Amino acid sequence: MKEGYLRTLFHFFLKTMPLVAPDALIDTGKALKCKCKLLSNDFLKRDGSKMNEKNDYFKINYFLSKSLDEHMHLFKQIKKDKVLQSQCLEVANKLISVYRNKGKLLLCGNGGSAAQAQHIAAELIGRFYLDRKALDAEAMSANSAALTALANDYRYEETFSRQIEAKGKAGDMLIAFTTSGQSKNIIEAVKMSHKREMTTVVLTGWKHLPHLLKYADNIISVPSKIIPRIQEAHIFIGHILCEYVERKLFTEK
Repeated sequence: MKEGYLRTLFHFFLKTMPLVAPDALIDTGKALKCKCKLLSNDFLKRDGSKMNEKNDYFKINYFLSKSLDEHMHLFKQIKKDKVLQSQCLEVANKLISVYRNKGKLLLCGNGGSAAQAQHIAAELIGRFYLDRKALDAEAMSANSAALTALANDYRYEETFSRQIEAKGKAGDMLIAFTTSGQSKNIIEAVKMSHKREMTTVVLTGWKHLPHLLKYADNIISVPSKIIPRIQEAHIFIGHILCEYVERKLFTEK
């Protein structure tokens, strides 16, 4: 019983600790002993260079400090970027106009961006700070039946555009989250939104997107090449939109 437990524990250890490898195993008949050594080649910094295991890897503050530095640097850039700020304000005022004219907001994204689309939709349907009337917002990534049906019966590129074709109308707004700006289903969604005469907004990263300029009314480009930092900025901008729209609609007469 004890030997079986040790053997199970050892296999679990191997599966969950990919940074260690057995250097020597002694017969498990009576006891299981494992001497492990660090695979130093696996300890790489973000730029691909090796870290000093003792001085870098085992100090979580290496990752914390690195990420915080990147985050703070990006948000300082955003604070200084008057063009980006004016774009955000313009989008917020357009969304206010959409709601005042009985329109709705559709949102889309892939992966983490899909989660952000759902997050912002939830803030508007529920509340951000104020108890108020619900606002019509839908994240198209939330309907798993529609997504899988469209991907299976048509093409994955049409997972959002077909939903926009069904639900979108002139006077509505689309907000598409895409860190790269290259996702084919996002590009098709933006094109369909433009075709349906919706206000079309893209939140993206640092890349210039000439293929979307003729279809999107607003492109908010976060000045970063680091995907997690771009996503952090996107959710921040989404929160600002929610707060601004909520207060303008429900506190101003």
